[in-house]
Amino acid sequence: MIEKLLVGTYTHKNSEGLYELELDTDTKKLQNLTLVGRSGNPTYLVQSKANKVYAIDAESADGKKIGGLKAFDASTRPFTEIGKYLADGTSPAYVTVDEARQLVYTANYHMGVVTVYKIAADGTMTQTDQAQHTGNGPRPEQQDGPHPHFADLTPDNRIVVCDLGNDTVYVYDVTDAGKLTEVSRFSCEDGFGPRHIVFNPETDKAYLAGELSSKVSVLDYDRQTGSFSLDQTIKTIPDKWTEHNGAAAIRITSDHKYVYVSNRGFNSLATLAIQSDGSVKLIDQTPAEGDFPRDFNFNSDESFIVLVNQNTDNATLYSRDAASGKLTVVQKDVQVPEGVCVKFEY
Repeated sequence: MIEKLLVGTYTHKNSEGLYELELDTDTKKLQNLTLVGRSGNPTYLVQSKANKVYAIDAESADGKKIGGLKAFDASTRPFTEIGKYLADGTSPAYVTVDEARQLVYTANYHMGVVTVYKIAADGTMTQTDQAQHTGNGPRPEQQDGPHPHFADLTPDNRIVVCDLGNDTVYVYDVTDAGKLTEVSRFSCEDGFGPRHIVFNPETDKAYLAGELSSKVSVLDYDRQTGSFSLDQTIKTIPDKWTEHNGAAAIRITSDHKYVYVSNRGFNSLATLAIQSDGSVKLIDQTPAEGDFPRDFNFNSDESFIVLVNQNTDNATLYSRDAASGKLTVVQKDVQVPEGVCVKFEY
């Protein structure tokens, strides 16, 4: 069986934008890397069910940086560009689609803002709202101001935003027209650096990755109030590791038995087993087979994981045992330039 995935990249060296890659689940091989969309630093992307792809885009005009999103029709190869949504300043770090309300959300790390767009019938967009964050944290190099790194849906269709710069997780209500109203704020431990979050919607447990702390916090989500409370915090790396590390992506399996976190520095995928009470236990570390692993994702039946390593321009393919959660490297050194984001296609 052939499954296709999209890879978002930086374009500092040899990358030209968005790439498509095939996973052959029979031969256990990644193959046929193809450029499908030209864009500047498309570090994150999302595909809608209408087969439109919204990707981060960064350009320059008259010597000034401009950044935002580029929209593509993904029914053609290469993709057909259908719109650009750029403004002065740097580009966002994250983008996602709200299918029910036909909205797109972005989190802009450097600008400190969360932006909402409404999707038209042809896939083009109009900005509807923007929330500006404030505040900072105790680590001056990374927390000199607000740095939202993630904006996506909660199980009850609110918006959750992880702000690495001020150690805060925000929850917003959002209308069908794309207007935001803040509901709650959760304050992490100082220097935690919240980056990404995943949920178990059956128990309303949330698993929050802290980039700066190399930790995962288990949170309880209260749908009535739209607020979080802390249950547990553990490290994603061994205590003996003293060199730099930054936790990056976090994913949860559909059976809600395992959470995986990529470690940049320790260069591994950490496997955490979810216990009966929703807490987690670190049970394994699997080498990334490259330097600076960023995003990773499951294939359709979660029997494989594809991970991309930014600094070594390669992807790693793992087989996954559903019962034990154990990962086994089955292919490495697959050329993928400056890989950052991994999304399997519909």
